[in-house]
Amino acid sequence: MDIRIQKTEKAIKNAFMELRSKKPLEKITVKELCSLACINKSTFYAHYEDLYALSETMETETMVSVLKSIPHAQEYTFENLDVVAKELCLAFVSHFSLIQVLFSGKGHSYLADKLETEIKKTVFEKFPEYKEDEKKNIMLSFCIQGAYYAYWHNQEIGIETLAQEIEHMVKVVQKRL
Repeated sequence: MDIRIQKTEKAIKNAFMELRSKKPLEKITVKELCSLACINKSTFYAHYEDLYALSETMETETMVSVLKSIPHAQEYTFENLDVVAKELCLAFVSHFSLIQVLFSGKGHSYLADKLETEIKKTVFEKFPEYKEDEKKNIMLSFCIQGAYYAYWHNQEIGIETLAQEIEHMVKVVQKRL
């Protein structure tokens, strides 16, 4: 990618993050973003259809980054979901500031839903026979959504304690499969 395009992308995303950290997406205008990024509106529209497309792109990039930061992401099985849930929780922490800004307000459940969709897709590609297994689907939802919401609502607890408790709880529930 051309260095000028990279610089423009970076300027747009940095300006968006700065504005998004101060107010909801609906209150941000292209004009103020362009002013902060030191670009003109036509440059913005050459890169993105609108602010929602920019937000969607950044949310997807964050979700992909969270998934890539899970050490055992390619080793999902129903025997190691406890480890995956713990690593997912640790991945949230490593992306804390992005998650806080991009998924604040109503958007925070959106990340959990996107992660669940992507993780299930990965698991079902590896184990297609599990796609129709109700218990395994429930277990995946529980692990992914549970880890996310436990993290989201208990950030004041030390991350090691939180991650260990999530791992332990999933291990207990895993025994039912």
